[in-house]
Amino acid sequence: MEAIHVVIDDIGLISYSDAYQYQENIFNNAIKKKINKLTDNNENVFILCEHTHVYTLGKSGSEQNMLLNYIQLQAKNAEFVKTTRGGDITYHGPGQIVGYPIIDLEVFGFSVKGYVHNIEEVIIKTLKDFNIESTRLEGATGVWLDIDKPGKTRKICAIGIRVSRGITMHGFAFNVNTDLNYFNHINPCGFTDKGVTSISKELGEVIDINLVKKHLIRHFGEIFKCAILPK
Repeated sequence: MEAIHVVIDDIGLISYSDAYQYQENIFNNAIKKKINKLTDNNENVFILCEHTHVYTLGKSGSEQNMLLNYIQLQAKNAEFVKTTRGGDITYHGPGQIVGYPIIDLEVFGFSVKGYVHNIEEVIIKTLKDFNIESTRLEGATGVWLDIDKPGKTRKICAIGIRVSRGITMHGFAFNVNTDLNYFNHINPCGFTDKGVTSISKELGEVIDINLVKKHLIRHFGEIFKCAILPK
């Protein structure tokens, strides 16, 4: 069987709207090719980026979880965007690795649930490389710390996806050197009783985000059993 290839496309610091348009073009093209049976197993893309300050609301989320009004948002130099991913509200900003895998789940042999599980596993293994123990929280997607300590449970990576015809879009937001103060203005992912954290907060120092990306990409290749290619 021919190896599955995934192309890494690191587009750097970019507004959420521009990144959305960029990934949607790739996503729609992948669906069109699949409908016309023009695809093979080597047309998978994994976009990596950082966003300028933005709060995004998933299609199942509540605007009540945004605690700022329009004027306050402007003062924070932040946008507010309703999006097509699953999940509730979250924040994206500099120092956070945002990943948008656009892959065909049928090629990989994953269910949607299995796909999310594997994304979580990529983050868990990456954190372990930095001596941070993390896990899943039952009933909530993403990656969490100290789930057995009430009042101290905190999220380090949020996940929200969209799948159409087996093709994935959207993805995860992984806090590395993120300014966590921006999370004070929302109920992250709809939770009022859980906090957020980052690698830099846990370790007490600024982390080389490119080093984190290297570990993350390596684990993605291992867990998704694919060959990683640069763009």
